[in-house]
Amino acid sequence: MPHKDAEVGGGALSAPLRPLTIGVIAIITCAAFEAMAVVTAMPSVAAELNGVASYGLAFSMYLTASLLGSVLGGSWCDQRGPRPALAAGLALMVLGLAVSGSAPEFWIMTLGRAVSGLGGGFMIVAVYVIIAQCYPQRLQPVVFGWLAAAWVVPSLVGPYVAGALAEQASWRWVFLGVAPVVAAAFLLVWPSTSGLKTERAASGVDGAVRRNALTGVLLAGGVFAAQFALTRLAVGGINNPAYSVFLVVLGAVGFGAAAVAFPRLLPPGTLRLARGLPSVIATRGLLTVAFFGAEAFVPLMLVSSRGLDASTAGLTLSAAAIGWSLGSFIQAKVRFQRQWLLVIGSVLLSVSIGGLALSAAAEVPFWMIVAVWSCAGLAMGMALSSTSVLVLKLSAPEEQGRNSASLQLSDQLGGVIGTAGAGGLFALLREPGATGQLSVFAVMWLVLGLFAVIGIAAGFRAARGAHASGMVSSLGTGKVPSQEP
Repeated sequence: MPHKDAEVGGGALSAPLRPLTIGVIAIITCAAFEAMAVVTAMPSVAAELNGVASYGLAFSMYLTASLLGSVLGGSWCDQRGPRPALAAGLALMVLGLAVSGSAPEFWIMTLGRAVSGLGGGFMIVAVYVIIAQCYPQRLQPVVFGWLAAAWVVPSLVGPYVAGALAEQASWRWVFLGVAPVVAAAFLLVWPSTSGLKTERAASGVDGAVRRNALTGVLLAGGVFAAQFALTRLAVGGINNPAYSVFLVVLGAVGFGAAAVAFPRLLPPGTLRLARGLPSVIATRGLLTVAFFGAEAFVPLMLVSSRGLDASTAGLTLSAAAIGWSLGSFIQAKVRFQRQWLLVIGSVLLSVSIGGLALSAAAEVPFWMIVAVWSCAGLAMGMALSSTSVLVLKLSAPEEQGRNSASLQLSDQLGGVIGTAGAGGLFALLREPGATGQLSVFAVMWLVLGLFAVIGIAAGFRAARGAHASGMVSSLGTGKVPSQEP
């Protein structure tokens, strides 16, 4: 295994680990280019394909499919190792980019985003398991810090390139141009994973894989039904009573299915913020609801309400990504207990989203919005990178895939709730044909900020639970501490 030599004293760029480190960073860099470019280009996509009313679906469908990919990928990694999930993820992501880039209608573009999201779910869980198996615990915070730093160049170049392509050529090249770059990154990391094996449990794995897969399908289906019904109700209103009743029933069934399935894919006690691993995972979900729901609509507000071009609007995303990288670098250097970074990050994100809502006023200068959203990125970098490190440290080897998938599920479902909920609220409050509508964005962001406030309580729960359950003393042992209520 590659990490054996690193345990002696080498770093993440020591000879045995160098190719793997470069390949993993390359994969995340490509994912960053895709994310930054798509968010920047989406206002142009929605305008050309008449999809402004369903704007949020382009993001929430990606995350819904990622959620399913994470469930299937986590079980697959625990059963067969990370290589098959990594390969399947690449193929699906490239296919989805091709479908989105060639879509003649907005719903087809959204379908392509879902296919890419499924591939992204496979790939990110595989990357987490690779890091857990190949790097010693002392190097994992450093590696996660570098993965966050991999967003710096895409955050600087991606929005400008995507905006220029959308304005001067076509938004389609934003999707089609990323596909070969993703394939090149995969070729870098693939040879270095040939020696990886699964830490398979002694018994019961096959049954657990099937149960997790079926539960993941139920969850993804329920989330899709709920967000589709919410969006269509917000767009169409109650003009057709029979159709509206159908949508209400569909949404209720979808919500119920998701409510039943989601807790079964998480460590026990996650929804009630139990001490230890559950509260760490819950904090991540709450923060992603607030951040990703808010960020998806920042470029739309700047383009549609302030009249900025796509390249300029994308600077807010660049600022957030740079702040995220800085926050992740800071978390790798801390000398106090890492759990407290969850509290600090939640507080800073709450303040930032509140500031974003206030900054929506027309008289607030653009640079202030950029500064506010860079602080939001800083908060996420500190908190989310810390959750990644903590989950790996708190997981037994045979549970690394499943717990990494649980972390990604919390992350992705948070993004789905944030973007779908914000999209539904936006569609409900906006007046078609009206200009400005800055108050709609402000209300939407204030609602999302409430989730970050709840994240503060979850972060405190994680930090205090560390002392009560002995988490701190067990971090280096690989033992999972008790998860007390």
